[in-house]
Amino acid sequence: MVAYLKPEIIGLVDKCSMIKTWIQMMVPKIEDGNNFGVGIQEDVLGEVGKSEADAGSYLEQLSRYYTSRAKILSKCAKYPFLDDYQRAVDEYDQKVFVSFKLILRELRNIYIVVYDVILKNYDKIVHPRSENSASLY
Repeated sequence: MVAYLKPEIIGLVDKCSMIKTWIQMMVPKIEDGNNFGVGIQEDVLGEVGKSEADAGSYLEQLSRYYTSRAKILSKCAKYPFLDDYQRAVDEYDQKVFVSFKLILRELRNIYIVVYDVILKNYDKIVHPRSENSASLY
């Protein structure tokens, strides 16, 4: 499961980073007035940044799995006749499996939310200031 999740999480972090860079490149120079679209860009950047941070925390959870499991297994090796340590390994593996399943669902949700927020705000991301703003003055 770790072998499957790790590349998925790394891919999500990379995609979020690319999306953030793309949006940052679309931010126009600072001017007075007509900054509604820029505000939307900042909101979308915040959502994508949060998604990237969440994915990074899931990656940390994956790396802790082996360390925690190794501690329990070292107890199994040290006390091979105690069944409780073997049961602890089984229980830990079951708990982590459920946790990894939840992480996989969260990855799906992140993709859905990022897609949705970009799709709904695409026009304001690409063109944060309306074309007719100069004619208002």
